[in-house]
Amino acid sequence: MSALALCLGTAERADAVPLDVPSGQSVDLHEVLLDETTGELWVRFRFLAPQIARDLAGITYEQAAPDMDHLCQTLALAYLRQHQLAPARVVISLSDREVPFGQADAAATQFFESYRPEGDNCIWEAF
Repeated sequence: MSALALCLGTAERADAVPLDVPSGQSVDLHEVLLDETTGELWVRFRFLAPQIARDLAGITYEQAAPDMDHLCQTLALAYLRQHQLAPARVVISLSDREVPFGQADAAATQFFESYRPEGDNCIWEAF
């Protein structure tokens, strides 16, 4: 698995302001990864969303799905334009805790969605 971290380091995240999303949960951008392992560029936007934790019985997938759509549409597309990236896919992930990319953590709650960026839109693509 070959992914290149781009954008935010630990020091930058300390001052990060939570992003507004439809569910109202607290969501912070953790990292952006460029992934070229599939023969095409995928840009992965990884967010921390502590309220999706199973033990909190907080935000469900059904509540978080519009958040991922919103983050793709508002944050990811702007990022792609700013960095002149033209990926085949954008992946938005929410995790209740930091999990290193490509590693499993049975205790973590994670939600993922994949999108095809097309002009000014994120088109949902099933995994």
